[in-house]
Amino acid sequence: MWDQFIVTPLTNLLLWIYYVVGHDVHSFGLAIILFTILIRLVTYPLTVKQMKGAQAMQELQQNKHWLEMQKKYKGNKEKLAQEQMKLYKELGISPFSSCLPTLIQFPIIIGLYQSIIRALASTPLALLQLTRSIYPFLDASALIPLNSRFLWMDLGRPESIILFGFAFPTLAIIVAATTYMQSKLTMPASTQPGDQSAQMGKMMSIYMPLLLGYFALTFASGLSVYFITSNVVGILQYAALGKVNWSNLLPGPKKSK
Repeated sequence: MWDQFIVTPLTNLLLWIYYVVGHDVHSFGLAIILFTILIRLVTYPLTVKQMKGAQAMQELQQNKHWLEMQKKYKGNKEKLAQEQMKLYKELGISPFSSCLPTLIQFPIIIGLYQSIIRALASTPLALLQLTRSIYPFLDASALIPLNSRFLWMDLGRPESIILFGFAFPTLAIIVAATTYMQSKLTMPASTQPGDQSAQMGKMMSIYMPLLLGYFALTFASGLSVYFITSNVVGILQYAALGKVNWSNLLPGPKKSK
């Protein structure tokens, strides 16, 4: 079912975009970029939900009941957590809403990686599997073999640039940096940095760049192209809606707006 409903459709979508943009030199990298933008547009409602959830959590920090609760149960973290969850339920707020779009992306990331590897078909067996999974409306003979080169990268292999005799993981650094920037820029300013939502957001802004940077270092560089494009488009989406919090990139205490 995973192959039928995730990998095969994603592979054919990539190949269709590759065909539309000209299936010539460098266009598979462009196909991945266009595919990423399409995924971002499709998941845009989740992005809006994430922004609303983050805004609700920010407004909650000014709630009188919330502030009283922080003082009353300051020395009892377990009771404070229980009362916080009750208040979340009463107000219809989910403390996990800011993580939802990221979690939704994981199946897409796994499926995209498998799709890229399948589309590039580096072995005869992989080539046979690819031809059997292409939908009838696509002309396989016009698409295969794909050109895996894009800029300085081989999209089917992990990327690194040799500088002074050392392998420099350029894409992994860019992926980690743009992931960190996106998580920090889209995180609402908090007047209660010790609350559950703030702690979760802080952890995500540290762990996600490291995790995706490791993926970029280990897996095919086509996946890194997806990560970078997704991060840049995500920042632009938030900026267009006036939701980017530029102050989060600066050191020191933050003030809520």
